[in-house]
Amino acid sequence: MACRISELVIDCADPDRLAGFWSEVLGYVELDREDDRSIEIGPPAVGFGGLQPTLILSPSSDPRAGKLRLHIDVNATDRDQDAELARLLALGARPVDVGQTGTESWHVLADPEGNEFCLLRARLRPL
Repeated sequence: MACRISELVIDCADPDRLAGFWSEVLGYVELDREDDRSIEIGPPAVGFGGLQPTLILSPSSDPRAGKLRLHIDVNATDRDQDAELARLLALGARPVDVGQTGTESWHVLADPEGNEFCLLRARLRPL
């Protein structure tokens, strides 16, 4: 028997802002809100334990030091990469230079708090 990734936890200054951003990016909804201001978002009608991991946006005042050691990769499901890039930028993502050559098939972006993620070229079927 193997493990599955069930949740990804992102420490952040503003859980409401990041929950809103990532909900729009992934088509997620708010599943839970804790007294410590943590917010869990996940796939609608599935929630925790489904095929996709939920995200927990956890409040933290600790400053981020250096490049993240883990990042999220996303793929569009209903449009091509250029259209999805435009959508993500309109939602508040911004391009980030982490040393790319310019010939990559992916785009490196940052969410509103500067957490890097990549938009890959391949288009996936919706779940």
